[in-house]
Amino acid sequence: MENVFKYFEFSDFFKDESGSFSGNEICFTDLNETHFLIFEKEDSIYNLYVSKFSNKKEVGQKAPEILELVVQNYDKSKPEHRIALRQYLG
Repeated sequence: MENVFKYFEFSDFFKDESGSFSGNEICFTDLNETHFLIFEKEDSIYNLYVSKFSNKKEVGQKAPEILELVVQNYDKSKPEHRIALRQYLG
């Protein structure tokens, strides 16, 4: 998974303080100024979300305006999971 995070320039993982991810660690990458892809790390499982915030500084600090689960239990070896990620990041 580390290669996925580096390739798509996700942030380092940090603890969610917003309560939207149950205090789990998250990392994110920008889609534009207000939309972000977020990986939630839940033990050894990664869930991928698309989200909307007013700005980047709110990610992990405030609840998102929009939060949609894209892939539950992301597995980089599954083509459909890679396609879902590339659908947003190209």
